[in-house]
Amino acid sequence: FAELIERFLGLEATTRLSRAALETLSIIAYQQPVIRPQVDAVRGVNSDSMMKSLLGKGLIQETGRTDGPGRPILYSTTPEFLQHFGINSVRDLPPLDLTSEEEAQDVSLLKG
Repeated sequence: FAELIERFLGLEATTRLSRAALETLSIIAYQQPVIRPQVDAVRGVNSDSMMKSLLGKGLIQETGRTDGPGRPILYSTTPEFLQHFGINSVRDLPPLDLTSEEEAQDVSLLKG
């Protein structure tokens, strides 16, 4: 997903974010509100540090809790995210153009 965001926005807008941070942010942007285990499942690695970094930069925020066991925190993007990437709404994100089986599998994980 990170490549899609980079292509849509151009490299300049993303130079301050690591590839891992951009990947994490992309998952949250397309699937918000989302819980951390969902992000971890798509990335295949623990996303704690990336999410803490994105919270610190003000690009994501806690937006509530689910009713599931442990009441995990829901995350979504912020107005700063929109401003950082020069878009008015998450609806302005480019559509997912899935060209590989791996990308299609990632999306199936996102859809639960």
